[in-house]
Amino acid sequence: MTTYIPRLLGGISRRALLCGLTATALAPSALAAATPAPRMDAAAAPPAKVTPPAPPAGPFSYDWLVDEARRLAAEAFQPHDGDIPDVLADLGYDQHRDIRYRPDHALWRGASPYEVQFFHLGSYFDRPVHVYDVTSGAAEPVAYDPGAFDLGRNRFDKPLPEGLGFAGLRVHYPLNDPEVLDELLTFLGASYFRALGRGNRYGLSSRGVAVGTGLPEGEEFPAFTRFYVARPTGRGKPLMIHALLDGPSLTGAFRFDVRPGAATTMEVTARLFLREDIKRLGLAPLTSMFEHGPGDPKDGADYRPRVHDSQGLLMHTGSGEWVWRPLRNPSTLALSAFQDGAPKGFGLMQRVRRFDDYEDLEARYDLRPSLWVEPKGDWGKGAVTLIEIPTPDETHDNIVAFWTPEKPAKAGEDVTLRYVLHWGLEGPKPPLATVRETRVGAGGVPGQRGEADSRKIVLDFVGGPLAELPPESEVIVALEASGIETSRPVIQHNPVTGGRRVFFDLPAAGETPAELRCRLTDADGTVLSETWSFQWSRL
Repeated sequence: MTTYIPRLLGGISRRALLCGLTATALAPSALAAATPAPRMDAAAAPPAKVTPPAPPAGPFSYDWLVDEARRLAAEAFQPHDGDIPDVLADLGYDQHRDIRYRPDHALWRGASPYEVQFFHLGSYFDRPVHVYDVTSGAAEPVAYDPGAFDLGRNRFDKPLPEGLGFAGLRVHYPLNDPEVLDELLTFLGASYFRALGRGNRYGLSSRGVAVGTGLPEGEEFPAFTRFYVARPTGRGKPLMIHALLDGPSLTGAFRFDVRPGAATTMEVTARLFLREDIKRLGLAPLTSMFEHGPGDPKDGADYRPRVHDSQGLLMHTGSGEWVWRPLRNPSTLALSAFQDGAPKGFGLMQRVRRFDDYEDLEARYDLRPSLWVEPKGDWGKGAVTLIEIPTPDETHDNIVAFWTPEKPAKAGEDVTLRYVLHWGLEGPKPPLATVRETRVGAGGVPGQRGEADSRKIVLDFVGGPLAELPPESEVIVALEASGIETSRPVIQHNPVTGGRRVFFDLPAAGETPAELRCRLTDADGTVLSETWSFQWSRL
C-alpha cells in the first residue's frame, strides 16, 4: 500500500508544496480550513537558540561535502522532525501560507542576477534547513532573521529562536523579462525541488532520491538539511547549489549546476552513502499528477477535457528504441518496470500544448513543463520504474518515475550518479513519428450504441518519416498484446495531421492487467514510429 502525496493550493495556482512530508493521506478540505492564529503561551519559556552545523574550516568544495555525507553515514540517523517551537508546528495551512519572505531582504539582492528567498518553518514543514552563502570559497551561514518575514495575521507572544533555520529556499532570476525577477526554482519539502523554463508554470517535481516508493511497508523521505549556494557574478552565468541529504537509510552529497533558459537545465552530480539495505532505491526520481484525459476518461462530469501535469512517460533505451507510455489514473496501484541497460534518457512529458485541450484558466496545464532525465556515463543495468497511484482528484501527486539499478542497494556501499535535468515546454524530439494522442472509448462502430463489453483504442501517430510519405504508401501496424486478445488493427491516413490513425478493440476488462505495444513500420520492416506501450485494466 502506498499513500497520496498532497498538493496544496497556493495563490491562484496549484502548487505541490507538501510532497513527501507525511506518510498519511490528508484531506484537501482539512488542509484548506482556516483557524484562528495560534499564540505561544506567555508563561512558557522562550525556545533555546538553534545552532546550525558549523561550516567547513577551510574552503568549501564538493569534495568536502562528499566527506561530510560519508561521515554522517557512519553515524546513527538523528531525526529532525519536531525541532521547531510548538507555536510554529501548530500553524494551519492558511496561517503558514500567510508568512511571506520580504523581497527586500533577499540574499544577493543587487549583487547578482540571481536572488535567493526563503520559506519559513511551520505547519507540515518541521524539518529545519540551514543555508550557507559561498563566496570566494568561504561558506558563511545565512542567519535566520524574523524581521525578514511578513507574518501576516499571525502573532507570537515570545520571540522565535535565533538560528531557527528555514523550511526551504527559492531562486529568482530574469527568466522571461530582463527587468523582472521571476521564480526560477524552489527546494521545499524533503528532497523535492521544481524548476521552470521560459514561459512555464510550476508543475511536476524532481527530488534527490526515492526510497521504498510503492512498497507495502511505506516510503521513506530523506531530506535536504543543508544548502550551500554560490553567488554567480553575471547574467547567463550558471548557479551552483550544493545540498546535503540525510535520512534513516542513507546520506548524500548533491551538486546542482543550474542554467536558466527556454529549457532550464540542471546538471546533477550525486554521491550516496547507504546506512541500511534498501529494497527499492529510486534514482533521478520524478513526481507528477495525472487525473484524467482522453486515454483514461473521468467517470464524473468535468468540463475540462484533461487534467494532468504530465501526459506520458517517454524513454530512450540503451538499444536506441523510443518508447511512449501514456499515463493513467488506475483503479488500483499500478507498477511497471521497463528493463534496460545504459539508458539514454527518460522523462515525464506534457506533449499536448493547446489551451483548449485543457480549458483551465487557473491551473494552465498547457504551460506545465516536461522534465527529461539525460544520464551521464554508463548507468549499467536496471529499469525505469513507473508507479501510478489512484487519485480522486487533482490535488494529489500520484505519478512517480525513477531509475532502479539492477544491483541491490546494500548497507555500507556508495553510489555515484550524474545526469542532466531539462525543464521546459519542449521535450526531446525522437527522429520518428510520435504518438500525439491515445483515446479510449466504447467498442464497436463509432456513432452507434457502444458495446458494453469492449473498448476501442485510437492512436494518432504524427511527424517523423510519416510526414514525408504519400497517403497511399503502405504502413504496417505491429501490434503486440500480452494477456489479452484484440481485434485486428485498422490503419488510416489522417489528412489533418499528415500522420496515421490506428484503431482496434479489446475486452472492457480482464482479471489481470494486460500489456500492449504498437509501432509502425514500412513494408520492408523499417521502423517509422516510436513504440506505444500501454497497460490495460478496468477503467
